[in-house]
Amino acid sequence: MPLIVSKAMLATVLLLTAGTAIADYSGHPRAGELLATLKQQYGFGPDDLQTVRDALASAQTVPSLIEAEQKAPERTETWTTYSAKRVDALRIRRGGQFIVDNRGLLDRAEAEYGVPGSVIAGVLGLETNFGRFTGNARVLDALATQGFDHPTRTPFFYAELTQYFVFCREFGLAPTELKGSYAGAMGWAQFMPSNYRRLAVDFDGDGRRDLWTAADAIGSIAHYFTAYKPETRWHRGEPLIVPARRLRPLADSLQRNGKAVQYSVEQLRAAGVEPAVRLPPQMMVGLIELQLDPGGADDKEYWIGLPNFYSVMSYNPRVYYAMTVSRLAAGMSAEAARLSGDPP
Repeated sequence: MPLIVSKAMLATVLLLTAGTAIADYSGHPRAGELLATLKQQYGFGPDDLQTVRDALASAQTVPSLIEAEQKAPERTETWTTYSAKRVDALRIRRGGQFIVDNRGLLDRAEAEYGVPGSVIAGVLGLETNFGRFTGNARVLDALATQGFDHPTRTPFFYAELTQYFVFCREFGLAPTELKGSYAGAMGWAQFMPSNYRRLAVDFDGDGRRDLWTAADAIGSIAHYFTAYKPETRWHRGEPLIVPARRLRPLADSLQRNGKAVQYSVEQLRAAGVEPAVRLPPQMMVGLIELQLDPGGADDKEYWIGLPNFYSVMSYNPRVYYAMTVSRLAAGMSAEAARLSGDPP
């Protein structure tokens, strides 16, 4: 007996084969809670709520986005592999040229917020290669899939889905149209919806906060580092990291790769880690241990993280991420100096 496949069945098969499927999240058990929150806390009226219902009904579930979040390279690669893909000559050349081309905006951002232009360029280079790739996943699908179906992080993504609908109403944008990362981050600066609403700035004075433009991305990143959290506020005039050397085998109890400063310089020296430059003995820092590809006499590399290193980690809470921004900032600054004929 021949198998008869309807057009509707064929469409479903094609969607599933492509790793997506229409989910109609408007019928999800938590959809009513989301609508109630938007109504009660953010004053959504009937038309606004209908827009949300329609968006949820059209949302697709994309399991590959959850997999991408769970297998982020910051979690799975060695430092050698991770950095080789990102601290590359082409990205550094582009970053140096970006600094030269946007000198006025970057200098103004540093004057207002204290964040060096090279650090801002490092973030933009790592996040989106200076706007060349801002993501091709629908933000609605990314946040709905992970806000309703993520096995471990639904509270975070559910909150961001809520903020996304508020953001779209505030900015006059259709929630079904925007594209971003697998996690729902948007624009050159890759802000999540809550951070976009709270921390994005109109740095070019055109009346809009548009993170798909270089100017607003520059100002917003600098603002982020000074306003995201008081405890991670940028320290004007301080570096991010200094190299260190291990004096002897380190105790297992010595904390590595934390998300905040943990020890004084004096305590780390007593534990067997010496900074390569002189630092105040009582200065609070963190110990960074980088896993290199195995096989050498010592497959680990050590650095001292200063408060600004952990400010960068507030952007992405992975040591490899902040280390890459630090390395890119140094390389891009040197390249910009070369292009401008300035002393490095």
